[in-house]
Amino acid sequence: MTQRYCNPVATHFGPGSIEELPRIVGDAKVVVVTFPEARSLGLVKKMEDLLGDRLGHVIDNVHPNPDVGRLAEMYQRFWQNGQACDTIVALGGGSTIDTAKTLIVGTEGGSFDELLALLAGGKPFTPSRVKTLIAIPTTAGTGSEVTPWATIWDAAQQKKYSLHLDCTWPKAAIVDPDLMLTLPRAITVSTGLDALSHALESIWNVNANPISDIFAISAIHEIMACLPVLAKELDNKALRSSMALAAMKAGLAFSNTKTALAHAISYEMTLRHGLPHGIACSFTLPLVLGMAWGARPDRDAALQQAFNCDRKAAIERLRNFLHQLEVRTEFSDYGVSAEEAQEMVQHAMQGTRGKNFIGAKNHCCFDMKQSRKSSMKT
Repeated sequence: MTQRYCNPVATHFGPGSIEELPRIVGDAKVVVVTFPEARSLGLVKKMEDLLGDRLGHVIDNVHPNPDVGRLAEMYQRFWQNGQACDTIVALGGGSTIDTAKTLIVGTEGGSFDELLALLAGGKPFTPSRVKTLIAIPTTAGTGSEVTPWATIWDAAQQKKYSLHLDCTWPKAAIVDPDLMLTLPRAITVSTGLDALSHALESIWNVNANPISDIFAISAIHEIMACLPVLAKELDNKALRSSMALAAMKAGLAFSNTKTALAHAISYEMTLRHGLPHGIACSFTLPLVLGMAWGARPDRDAALQQAFNCDRKAAIERLRNFLHQLEVRTEFSDYGVSAEEAQEMVQHAMQGTRGKNFIGAKNHCCFDMKQSRKSSMKT
């Protein structure tokens, strides 16, 4: 069977690669989208110095998990003056890049409600207007700089929207590990675990292919070796580079497969219990690994390459890795009852991401207690 891999993002990697920005932008008029602390960290000044009079405006009020309440005003203000820029430069973590992806998709009337209606319809559409996106991550985790995916949250309605169009692929990504040196431990760990989730989710995925496997397996090896040490040596430039590269590889893997069951569960954990995304999508990884192993021989082979051991040892190694990073791995640790957890997993399997999971058919009648026992078997 023919398998296909495609990633159209021009990637620029390495310490100091931020200096490539003026060449990549060319003569375009630019709006920078970033997070509030970017000014105090000197990042806005860096953009001003690099872009000069090409920089028209800075939007610096992006917060984690971009919510429709904040995005609506930002979106409509941006498109009220739709000719003010040619290119958006997203400088920040996944939430910043997701926000920028939302902003570049222009509706006919420039209304955010129009965009939400199109997303709610669940069908591909062609935007009336589009801006070019350049993504510069300041965290090593989401991989959003090399994917077309963006998540929009609606906390009030307890739902989320997924945005992915041909135009939401960034034109270019600049991954400069030096921009990550100031990240505190909690964000370093959380975003690093998000990257690990992306890599694993691309392996136990119905859309996996040999190229995505290469990126995913390499990312898993690097993250599991690097992240615990980096959590203790936050100013280690070599480790920051390793994590930045691993996160990008994980992004390159799931850019072609999408995510699967662990992420489907994570959305519910974030909406219902406020769990940060990186923790929400990683604490179930040992559970989902146990459910995935045995579903397909080719996926078992890829997982064996990732962990260099058998199923039982891999589950235990992954659980110990998370515990080492002070991440708890049971639903009950987060105040979730066995009944709610079972309902949550069952619901997740019915969604788009859940259906990407190779074990979905085998576990269509998921039993939390039985699955937990199974993961502990020799």
